[in-house]
Formats: sequence, C-alpha cells, structure tokens
Amino acid sequence: DVVVSGVVASLPQQGPSGLRFRFAVDRDGAPAGVPPTLALGWYAGFHEDVALVQPRATLRAGQRWRFSVRLRQPHGSLNPHGFDVELAWLEQGVRATGYVRDAPATLVDANAGFPIERARQRVRDAIEAHVVDRRAAGVLAALAVGDQGAIERDDWELFRNTGIAHLMSISGLHVTMFAWLFGALVAALWRRSVRATHLLPATVAARWGGLAAAAAYAAFAGWGVPAQRTVWMLATVTLLQSLGLRWPWSLVLLAAAFVV
Repeated sequence: DVVVSGVVASLPQQGPSGLRFRFAVDRDGAPAGVPPTLALGWYAGFHEDVALVQPRATLRAGQRWRFSVRLRQPHGSLNPHGFDVELAWLEQGVRATGYVRDAPATLVDANAGFPIERARQRVRDAIEAHVVDRRAAGVLAALAVGDQGAIERDDWELFRNTGIAHLMSISGLHVTMFAWLFGALVAALWRRSVRATHLLPATVAARWGGLAAAAAYAAFAGWGVPAQRTVWMLATVTLLQSLGLRWPWSLVLLAAAFVV
C-alpha cells in the first residue's frame, strides 16, 4: 500500500461498482517510483479490501485528497478491432493504475487546482440535479461538457446502430459551428461602435473572437483530439487572413493540414 496526496484531475466517472478518475500526484513528498499521473478507482465491493463506506459521493474534480492506494503498471485487454485502453492511458500520460484501499481518505483542499475541470464538474452536477431523466441527463452532459462516460451503455448501442454516435461527442463540427456563431455575434456588436471599427475592422474582430470562443469551448469540453485539430485549423486560417495573405483556398487548406 502507498499513501499519495494529489488533485483529482478529471471528472469522476460513476459506474455500477464505484468511481474512476485521474489523479495528479503531488511531487513534494511523493513515494519513490510513483508516477505523476494515476488512473484510480474508488470501488464499493469490487475488491474485498477496498473502501466500502468512504465518502465517494463527495469526490469532485479539482479537490486535493490523501489516499492509501494499491498500484500496478497499466494493463488492459486488447481485442481485435476493440478499444485500446493502454494506448488511451499512454495518450493521457497515465503511467500507473490502481484503486483506493480501505483506509481513511482525507479531503485536504476542496479547490486545489484544475479550474476548467471544476467548472465542468459544476455544469455536470447542475444537469444531473435538474434533469429528472437520467438517460437524458447523460446525453446533455456529453453535449455540454464532453462527458461521454455519462451516457448509458444501452444508449451508446442505440446511437451506434442508428449511425449517430459521432454526434454525441464534441467534434470539429460542434466547435466550428460555435466559433462561427460567436464570430457573427462579435461582428454584429462590433459594427455598432464607431470607435471599435476605427481600432479594428469588424471582420478581423469576428475572426479572432470566433477563434477565442472555439478554444474556450474546446477546453471546456475536455480538449479532445478532434477539438484540438479544429482549433489549430481555425487558428491557421485566422492568422493567414489577418496577415492579409490572399492565398488560394487549396493552399490555405494545405497550410492548415500541415499545422495539424
């Protein structure tokens, strides 16, 4: 058993047997050999020696906790054409997995870090508190904050069978639409001010406003790879247009692809 202190670095995912979450270990005083990022589970009865009565319901993103955990190297089953969980952990920087043991767990600080994750947690909690239908709440949480783990297994199966599973994740289409709408709003408001238009043309303000909105939305939705690609493409196009470079669209697309 290893005692670690750190911050909950992701939205806790509720399952039938407990919670799963990423944990950023404090480097000061960390036990030797413990990597900086862990994938932990806080179960209820899945293991005979894990926490059965600990306050799992109070676990939130951005909180600093002190746990007694048992760790191992990341390992997962790999079936043909199935999800590669080890690759996912590698992409997330997770170098060890484990679970919380049946020992006192101490909440050290309720607001220790990860402000974006805390904001996502508040939105997800508000959705769960106000939407009576659990299945609908899971879909809304996925579309609002990119929490796909909130969607139930049966719903995922339905979405895959009907060919709309890609609409349940924050994709480039969502980010681009959000950027376009916010940019149009910025342009409409910018044109109402003579001083603002003298400082900066409305079209330029709309481009950069849309890019800022896209980056903020992508970060709030979990900063997934599809959202990252879209932000970099929008940034490339915005920069080229702001520099006054009148390139053919084929060359602009090539530049954006190169950046991605």
